[in-house]
Amino acid sequence: MRAPAPAYAANDGVIEAAKAALGDALLYTEESVGEVSILVARERLIEVMIALRDTPGLEYQQLMEIAGVDYLDREDRFDVCYHLLSLTRNHRIRVRVMTNEVKPVPSLTDIWPVAGWLEREVYDMYGVLFDGNMDLRRILTDYGFRGHPQRRDFPLSGYVELRYSEEAKRVVYEPVKLAQDFRTFDFMSPWEGAEYILPGDEKAKLPEEKGAPTPLNADEIVRANANTTPKAVLTDPKTSDSTAQTGIGKDSPHAGPRPVNPDVIPGKGPN
Repeated sequence: MRAPAPAYAANDGVIEAAKAALGDALLYTEESVGEVSILVARERLIEVMIALRDTPGLEYQQLMEIAGVDYLDREDRFDVCYHLLSLTRNHRIRVRVMTNEVKPVPSLTDIWPVAGWLEREVYDMYGVLFDGNMDLRRILTDYGFRGHPQRRDFPLSGYVELRYSEEAKRVVYEPVKLAQDFRTFDFMSPWEGAEYILPGDEKAKLPEEKGAPTPLNADEIVRANANTTPKAVLTDPKTSDSTAQTGIGKDSPHAGPRPVNPDVIPGKGPN
């Protein structure tokens, strides 16, 4: 390859260096599938991020992404995950904090200004509050959207839809109008054993032989195959003994006179 993917630095010594730099702000560490993930105290997030950025041996200069995770059965149901990149060491680390709908997470906009947009995404999708973000507005959903769509308890179907009205020259909300009724699918093939009858199939007849184009279930096709009369099988090969059947011995109407063989006497075989 002309430009192979960059090989990230090994994880050797990263957890030990993080423990030494963060102290009791570090709650949990894990190394899995080649990645290092640490859980830190929510109230000390800014202190932790500055230490990860400025401590020699860590030096995570860039904030690459902020993501949310919803654990519905947990008291602090949300994980806010920060993905950091060290340009000097070519290494990545994941920093996590836990929170819920009312506990705010300290904003990182004073450390990395790009955090403003990323925190707005997490707020929009999960409803996590960020203390210190001066522009915490929705960024992905519509105007006046209610709820947070990435939560596990968010309903999957709504009642209103958004569109731009040329008549009113503004964005309007209207009741949802579905093009067809809601359908349920059992993912069973009607050709391989479905026990129900598709609409219109009740008029179909039992097939007379295998391969008949009728959408019946497997049991009915097996019964149809059992009731099929087998074709007669020829045991003796077909033969033709008469020249009238084979044409042997007759002259072609377009053939010339036969050559005379002096060694052959008519009515007898060769001498």
